[in-house]
Amino acid sequence: MGKKKKIKKLREQVKALEAELASATTHTHDVAPLAPKGGFPDMPVIEGVRFAAVQAGVRYKGRYDVMLALCDPGTSIAGVFTRSATRSANVLDCQEKLGSDPSGGAAIIVNSGNSNAFTGRHGEGSVKAICEAVAKITGVPENRVFTSSTGVIGERLPHDRITAKLDALKDALDPGALDLAARAIMTTDTFPKGAVAEVEIGGKTVKIAGIAKGSGMIAPDMATMLVYIFTDAKIAQPDLQSMLGELTNVTFNNITVDSDTSTSDTLLLAATGASGVEVTAKTDAFRTALHDVMLNLAHQVVRDGEGATKFVEVRVTGAASDADARTHALAIANSPLIKTAVAGEDPNWGRVVMAIGKSGAAADRDLITIRFGDILVAEKGWVSPDYREEQGAAYMKNEELVISVDLGLGDGEAVVWTCDLTHGYIQINADYRS
Repeated sequence: MGKKKKIKKLREQVKALEAELASATTHTHDVAPLAPKGGFPDMPVIEGVRFAAVQAGVRYKGRYDVMLALCDPGTSIAGVFTRSATRSANVLDCQEKLGSDPSGGAAIIVNSGNSNAFTGRHGEGSVKAICEAVAKITGVPENRVFTSSTGVIGERLPHDRITAKLDALKDALDPGALDLAARAIMTTDTFPKGAVAEVEIGGKTVKIAGIAKGSGMIAPDMATMLVYIFTDAKIAQPDLQSMLGELTNVTFNNITVDSDTSTSDTLLLAATGASGVEVTAKTDAFRTALHDVMLNLAHQVVRDGEGATKFVEVRVTGAASDADARTHALAIANSPLIKTAVAGEDPNWGRVVMAIGKSGAAADRDLITIRFGDILVAEKGWVSPDYREEQGAAYMKNEELVISVDLGLGDGEAVVWTCDLTHGYIQINADYRS
């Protein structure tokens, strides 16, 4: 074996050991029962971007907690963020930088363990200090450095621990290290989340790869969720932004774990253009592939819902409008009574009726149809004469459930994804700062 091949093999072995160590030290919770059976996917190399992760001790010792993504000049960046009125200094800074000149490249730096939220001017100072230091180390203009922080709210970010690791991050940059980056952004997550897609456009292959973190404080309006997606497609920033906003509304904005919206939610999409394949907001093949990656990541967030044992899809049809359908679907998905019934495998369809009635959207008691999976449970304002309680009880034992409601009022429809509410959720959140 030649010298170069030996070095390459050794690097691969080191990377595998680092990934194993990161997985062992990132968290103390057992992996969620709804985690993807195949584990973390093999991530393709996205030309034009490199990744690194380090242990900076932002809050916890012995775990990867800072990641850096360095994008080549010409990379377009799009983003969507939490609509929280108390959003963090990082979010506000990223929002201001969208649309800036891409000629100098871009850097994305993320820490876990501390959200840098509700820290006043100290938070703004931390963002500035990090951006200045990253710009100096990487050569990327300061207005192209995008930061995210996730973790405990209301505590000053010890940003000096992050900046002290920038040399190590720069030295570790590797096109194949997206898996380590996925582990570095985790907080109460029990597994790293990744999704990939490849699509042929004009006879050439375009790649998309994304990572996410999220487990609790998850609700629409960008759910505590961080998402970073990278593609080698060439897309103008306005088209990239338009596409991202539209697809977010039917993916990440339609998931809920506990109805709580974070101060720090951030989704950044980077298009390096390295493939040379030009894409617009109307390129259906690319849009479909990006949607699939985003929906996959959104579902993984729900599957890792704190304490979750059931993955639930709520489908509402026949509403007076799509907006009404979504209101009803969220009322069902966010109801603690429904979520605890699901956890207890209790087919308590009366609670679905309750949620519809309280939502505030239009409904007519005598037109409502309810199904658990393919089982007709209720129709015309009353339980179906063919329904048997044991049918519903047997169905509720499944890990994946579908609750369907038809309101019989119009053509409005919506789909929302959620999970059950168990004792595990209470334990995780009661001990979060301990």
